Amino acid sequence: MLPRTLFRTVALAEAVTWTLLLVGLALKYITKTTDIGVSIAGGVHGFVFLCYAFTAVFTWINQKWSARTGLLAIVSAVIPYATIPVERSLDRRSLLAGAWRLVPGGEEPDGAFEKLQAWILARPVLAVGVVMVGVAAVFSFLLSMGPPDTWFS
Repeated sequence: MLPRTLFRTVALAEAVTWTLLLVGLALKYITKTTDIGVSIAGGVHGFVFLCYAFTAVFTWINQKWSARTGLLAIVSAVIPYATIPVERSLDRRSLLAGAWRLVPGGEEPDGAFEKLQAWILARPVLAVGVVMVGVAAVFSFLLSMGPPDTWFS
């Protein structure tokens, strides 16, 4: 899967889970019918949000984006549906073009982040498993803290 395809897919998934969460919030706070939508969609959205953040950082490293571009990609996940225009802007400016440059036989990694990315690209199945376990661990920790609206009260 090319960087463009991966980034586009996860950006779209992030936007879709925003929809699910907003529907859940509407059911809970506007119609006052159920909070199950927030419970389920909130969890799914949180997981996809973390996956998107990882994907944005991974793509940022590969594409050698500026700090401003990389941070914009990550922060776009906080605003409902913003990942879509950000993805389109990146694509339009060819900032998602090309293949993974640090695959075996490709460029030599320079620095710790690129070495980590090269390791991941050389062992994609293992790496996806490790990343999913890592995201699940962060997600579980955040779940143990309770809903975000209770963190500071």
